[in-house]
Amino acid sequence: MLLIIVLILCILFIVFSSTKLRLHSFLALLFAALAFGLLTGMPLPLIVQSLNTGFGNTLGYIGIVIVAGTIIGVFLEYSGGAYTLADRILKIIGEKRVPLAMSIIGWFISIPVFSDSGFIILSPLNKALAKRAKISLAGPAIALSLGLTSTHCLVPPTPGPIAAAGILQANLGLVILIGVPVSLIAMVTGWLFAVKYAAKTRIDPNPDICDAEIIAKMKESPSALKALSPVFIPIILIVLKSISDFPTNPLGEGTIKTLFSFSGEPVIALLIGVLLAFMLPKKRQEGMFSETGWVGKALVSSATIILMTGAGGAFGKVLQNSGLADTIGKYFSDINIGIWLPFIIAATIKTAQGSSTVSLITTSSIIAPLLPALGYDSETGRAMMVLATGAGAMVISHANDSFFWVVTQMSDMNVRTGYKIQSLGTLVIGTTAGLILWIMSLFLIRN
Repeated sequence: MLLIIVLILCILFIVFSSTKLRLHSFLALLFAALAFGLLTGMPLPLIVQSLNTGFGNTLGYIGIVIVAGTIIGVFLEYSGGAYTLADRILKIIGEKRVPLAMSIIGWFISIPVFSDSGFIILSPLNKALAKRAKISLAGPAIALSLGLTSTHCLVPPTPGPIAAAGILQANLGLVILIGVPVSLIAMVTGWLFAVKYAAKTRIDPNPDICDAEIIAKMKESPSALKALSPVFIPIILIVLKSISDFPTNPLGEGTIKTLFSFSGEPVIALLIGVLLAFMLPKKRQEGMFSETGWVGKALVSSATIILMTGAGGAFGKVLQNSGLADTIGKYFSDINIGIWLPFIIAATIKTAQGSSTVSLITTSSIIAPLLPALGYDSETGRAMMVLATGAGAMVISHANDSFFWVVTQMSDMNVRTGYKIQSLGTLVIGTTAGLILWIMSLFLIRN
């Protein structure tokens, strides 16, 4: 109970200090992490280790990806390529359907690609579409975020669902078969949330540029196909890696598999995207690639995102090393409420420590020995438990989640707005997925 009370106080401190006291969120997160460790009696060396490893490991995974994605975004914007793409897409889908387009794109992208990487890659296109359609950035940004989250937690080959399926010894094909329609319903719910609620929050998609400047940029912009290459070639490479890594080796073995595995790593794929982005400008400006040019501007823009993402990772690691997940698991393990048990455990762990993947893995480990007692010790039952865990692992993305900071900082949201539309949105789609799975369990599971 002490751990949970201190956690709630720390979350309230983050929100209050960053919104009311105007304390930078980077410091608010670090102070909250330090306070949590001290107030819960964690060994002092473990607090220091958690802060360092949480910050370092998070940036080790996503730091270069953020920088590379930001560089691609700047070159797409400054070359006019993002606006060419936006104009082409708007002609196809219509100006009123931008959030729907981003939901669908996000849903597809996050099946093989981590949601953080997917949002970073698609953010410049998202901003350009919102600007061209003359709508608030909040709607398409949240639509993209929730679309990404829907498959990130429910559909393999994303690592979280694969790990959960392995721990629970579930049939991966069955997990995919059930997970795809459930994630689609979650995605549609996220889209409705984005257009009916989030879109009411006004965020200028690009306050530093006017329509006349966009028109001028488009006259010198690359073709839509060329502008598409730095965004979708990295995504294709990451998808091919996921396919190549299947146990059946569908794309071959040996050197070919090694090549796919190397080029499909997010860091490598995004760096290839950077090289393609360098080819977008029709006219090379002097110093464009220097610290004072377009690359320099991208590095400055990415610095704040990187720091806050790392601080969020430090906070999450302190929570993880405090034993909070074990405490939550023991508290709920004696309660038999069917499909809702893994959902509640996963949602509590996710909300507490920030990582959907950690939540999936931890909850699956807790649930595995309980399957016979719960009446889910069958192929269908195990698949349903994997997906119920994934649905819970969506709830709730907030300050201790690196994805929260990627979404808010790349969409010009303050913390209060992030809680209002991003955090609430993940609660909505996670709960929707849980309800759908519960209804399905009434027909599929015979206790």
